[in-house]
Amino acid sequence: MGLLCLNTVSPRARSLAPLVKTLGFGMTHGRVLSVPQIELTTAPTCFTQHDYGSVYNRFMSLVEQIQKDITAAMKAREEQRLSTLRMVKAALKNREIEKMAALDEKESQAVLSTLIKQRKDSIEQFTKGGRQEMADKEAAEIVLIETYLPKAAGEAEMVAGVRAVIAEMGAPTMKDMGAVMKNVMARFSAAGMRVDGKIVSDTVKKELAGK
Repeated sequence: MGLLCLNTVSPRARSLAPLVKTLGFGMTHGRVLSVPQIELTTAPTCFTQHDYGSVYNRFMSLVEQIQKDITAAMKAREEQRLSTLRMVKAALKNREIEKMAALDEKESQAVLSTLIKQRKDSIEQFTKGGRQEMADKEAAEIVLIETYLPKAAGEAEMVAGVRAVIAEMGAPTMKDMGAVMKNVMARFSAAGMRVDGKIVSDTVKKELAGK
């Protein structure tokens, strides 16, 4: 059961709560899931998916899981959740058509990561344009999409992973940044954790510069 928490102190988080609930989440306590432009914390306003909802399931393909949840959303008449799930399914199917073959797990996750990035960009634009309602809608979609992906590495885990790779490589310098990046990404992938390439790059630069 996926657990998502929104800061009750933040007016922006409170305004997002109805959207997230409409996408298929109920009230409970749980872990924090970060959403760009929305202040999140371990405050007691949290959301958990209904029993028919899904979190990342490595034993079922994303298309299969999403189709299952589309059916559940249709039965529950959850229009916003249904709309988001259909959009995700269409993106996956379009990628399959481009590839002319079924997607593997990493390829499917890459599609979802792209959808998240697109929404983060939209949030930035909507926020700059004073269209907070649209920004909150995009943020709520990110919350839902992220439940179909593996756990994202936190800042502390990211730094620890980068330092471990650097230690294993001996004494890499900035000239070896590409190799360090490759090894760090492989390390987190093997651990079944999701990382943002830009954040990894910034972390590697910082750690190498400190040597």
